[in-house]
Amino acid sequence: METFSQAQVKALTAMTAVDRFSTGQSNRELHRRDFSHHVGQMPAGIIWPVDTGEVSQILAWCYDEEVPVTPWGAGTSIEGNPVPTQGGLVMDLTRMDRILSVRPEDLQADVQPGVLRKSLNREAGRHGLFFPPDPGADATIGGMIANNASGVRTVKYGATRDYVYRLKVVLPRGNVIQTGSLAYKSSSGYDLTRLFVGTEGTLGVVTEATLKLTGLPSNYLAATVTFNQLEDASRAVAVLIGAGLEPAALELLPPQLIRLINQERKMDLTEAPSLFCEFHGISESTLSETAGLARELCEECGATGFKSGISTADRKQLWQARHEAAETIQRAHPGKKNMIVDAAVPLSSYSEMVVFSQAAVDDEKVSGYVFGHAGDGNLHVMMMGDPEDKTEWFKLESVNHRIVTRAVELGGTCTGEHGIGIGKRRFMELEHGDSYGLMKQIKEMIDPKGLMNPGKIFL
Repeated sequence: METFSQAQVKALTAMTAVDRFSTGQSNRELHRRDFSHHVGQMPAGIIWPVDTGEVSQILAWCYDEEVPVTPWGAGTSIEGNPVPTQGGLVMDLTRMDRILSVRPEDLQADVQPGVLRKSLNREAGRHGLFFPPDPGADATIGGMIANNASGVRTVKYGATRDYVYRLKVVLPRGNVIQTGSLAYKSSSGYDLTRLFVGTEGTLGVVTEATLKLTGLPSNYLAATVTFNQLEDASRAVAVLIGAGLEPAALELLPPQLIRLINQERKMDLTEAPSLFCEFHGISESTLSETAGLARELCEECGATGFKSGISTADRKQLWQARHEAAETIQRAHPGKKNMIVDAAVPLSSYSEMVVFSQAAVDDEKVSGYVFGHAGDGNLHVMMMGDPEDKTEWFKLESVNHRIVTRAVELGGTCTGEHGIGIGKRRFMELEHGDSYGLMKQIKEMIDPKGLMNPGKIFL
């Protein structure tokens, strides 16, 4: 569906203010793609609701009219998660951007889905608190809930689903439900809150969320560790975690990526297989002891260099460079599109997975960078190519398939944090077996017309 009738335009316009519904070409084009190579079908229109009542009214109308609805956050996802596959209506939630309350006595915040992660942390920071999940991009909270986003701090703090207490959700027919409670824990019935986290808008639209906050760390310590081989670096990951050092972040980077970072940011990082580490603690002396033990353990794994005590400014620059690694790679390959592997495996298999992935990239002779959130077994391989060059793009697809298949064989997953979207649908049955059929049944029960973010998660 790429166009609305005059009657449909009139109906949608009446549901919001005049400036919050558009059929303009530029607005529709802007909502056809995210950071990935996936390009969607042109939507018929874009609508910007501002509260639960409007979302309810819009979804009820869409259900009656059988209009597909694609929820949209900041558009920072990289698997085509918010890309409209059947046109219809894109529901842009960025104007639902109110922080409804921060309750420091409960370590909680109530927010609308369009609130940006950094905005929430600025407000929470005034109370000495923060919302830990950090996917790098300044994503909306709604998008993070939809994809169960995580990032560099997951190894210590967990993923988004670990921070969601309560949700207000509008279902496809327009009815509104509330899941969860404000209590720290509950054994009451099915955990519907966790059901909706990670469903990518395929079951409904989250319009409010109560989130858990935690205290800002008193002290930070960052360290960079270099090795001769990626295998040695990846092997050190399990050793550091197994020793009980509780790193807040533990990132693996290859020399090729560090070279790009040095060139773009004028940094002088050693261009060798590396771990970027961060530790949080109650005192500098405690962190100093932690760094000493970390050095010993890394050297036992073959580390050739260990630099800690990095200044606050350098630490921020280091993590900004890591957060923007994907953009750095993209800029180094102008005119190319990205395909990003996002597999995760048990820590015991991480070293094997790193070696396997690098070999797959080398075998196919593609432009690929093996890195990832090593502390939680999450491996990324960012490959660059031209989708119009069928031979080249087939090689990228082949590498992706080999790596994901191997990850699942090792008891892992096809996506550690990016979600399924369009790109990972073909791996769902491989990973979930009979459970995949149950997921389909849940989708069909809640959304029998298949109107909510169609073309995502399920083939």
